[in-house]
Amino acid sequence: MSNAKLPAKRGKSEETIVSGSQDFVTMTIADQMFGIPVLQVQDVLGHQRITRIPLAPPEVAGSLNLRGRIVTAIDVRLRLGLASRPKDKPKMSIVVDLRGELYSLIVDSVGEVLSLSSEDFERNPATLDMRWREVSTGIYRLNNQLMVVLDVSRLLNFANMEAA
Repeated sequence: MSNAKLPAKRGKSEETIVSGSQDFVTMTIADQMFGIPVLQVQDVLGHQRITRIPLAPPEVAGSLNLRGRIVTAIDVRLRLGLASRPKDKPKMSIVVDLRGELYSLIVDSVGEVLSLSSEDFERNPATLDMRWREVSTGIYRLNNQLMVVLDVSRLLNFANMEAA
């Protein structure tokens, strides 16, 4: 038996740290830019027919059928404490997977994929809205614009939301 060591396999998270950058899918909600790590995004959808769910919290817009799977649709505007989207304003969805369940995050628009340096990442500033701080990991300052990085698991944690 040889004592030679095999190179250790790196997981996706380690590759991100080693490379010094992370990729984000950007979105706009009420003229504010947000980002979600690209590895958490399953799909990007245009307008979808959503079926209302009786007695669901207001943030739960309903459910939709995505290639035979039932997906819970979340209105991110309401989840972040923002005003409802005007009826005439188009919407898009970013589908994410959280512990095997699919969720459609309803946003105003989906932007591009940005590769950002880990060195430019900042923790949430104290001036950031309390509700936003609860669901984000930090921010990036980009060309006179702030991108808030959303933590999908905290965004979809409705137990904390009910307590707020």
